[in-house]
Amino acid sequence: MRKRYPFFVYLPPDIAHARRPSLRCAKRGQENQKEAREKSKNGAHPLCAAERVAHEVPRGESTFKYFSYFSLLTLTRLQDYQNKISIKSWAEEDRPREKLSGQGRRALTDAELIAILIGSGSRTETAVELSKRILLHYNNDLNKLGKASISELCKFKGIGEAKAISIIAALELGRRRDNTETPVPDEVKCSRDGYNIMRRHLRDLNHEEFWLMLIGRSSKVIAKELVSKGGLSGTVADPKIIFHMALQHQASAIIMVHNHPSGNLKPSQEDLKLTKKIVDAGRLLDINVLDHLILTDNGYFSFGDEGLI
Repeated sequence: MRKRYPFFVYLPPDIAHARRPSLRCAKRGQENQKEAREKSKNGAHPLCAAERVAHEVPRGESTFKYFSYFSLLTLTRLQDYQNKISIKSWAEEDRPREKLSGQGRRALTDAELIAILIGSGSRTETAVELSKRILLHYNNDLNKLGKASISELCKFKGIGEAKAISIIAALELGRRRDNTETPVPDEVKCSRDGYNIMRRHLRDLNHEEFWLMLIGRSSKVIAKELVSKGGLSGTVADPKIIFHMALQHQASAIIMVHNHPSGNLKPSQEDLKLTKKIVDAGRLLDINVLDHLILTDNGYFSFGDEGLI
């Protein structure tokens, strides 16, 4: 009997785990091939693309046809790899780092700036292409991207924990810079002052938080205390904790502040009930409730300005 030699095909790295098409089926008899076809159609076990093609070859054909189909698939994937142009192959003035150095930071798009942060892409796309895909997922909205967690960013192929942390850290720096451009007042004379003081603590959060601003007799802010954290739709604020904090700091007045991650500035029935309860309790303790603020990324709602206190 003539000696047979195995047939080897080079696999690109990302499909190296794929099984070569049905060496099992080539060794089985025609009955086993028929059984494999039926299982594939019924979804009994997953097959790689090459195996599905191989199972469509009519019975009686030579085994070489199986490998011919697979070789064609492999060569197609290899051609895709060869057609991929890395950033190093771009003209120097088009590379993000060189573009920033030569033309200034304002000449770069958002995707190019993110590409500089992550440094590299994946096997199938450049850092700029990966950045464009991430931005497209968040509707090209940097505010939405700024709320993304590490685990959410790691879902993108080519983004690991280190790259995700780099993106989040850079966006957080931008947020903090925006906050420092407006001097934070140390006293509260109106609802706008309260908003300017507290927005840096509640901006870009994807959950609700309830804070308490403790005010002294000269309208100076004594302290800012986190009362509770909740979920997307609400948080629990215990009146006993609120007034315990006020008495600890010997505050003469308080301002309640919480956020709505949904962006809806309209107070809920729970907000109205809690505000009334705290105002009534404050009268008994001689602690004035100046306001209750609801903050979103785009503005605020003041119970005091609307006559609800």
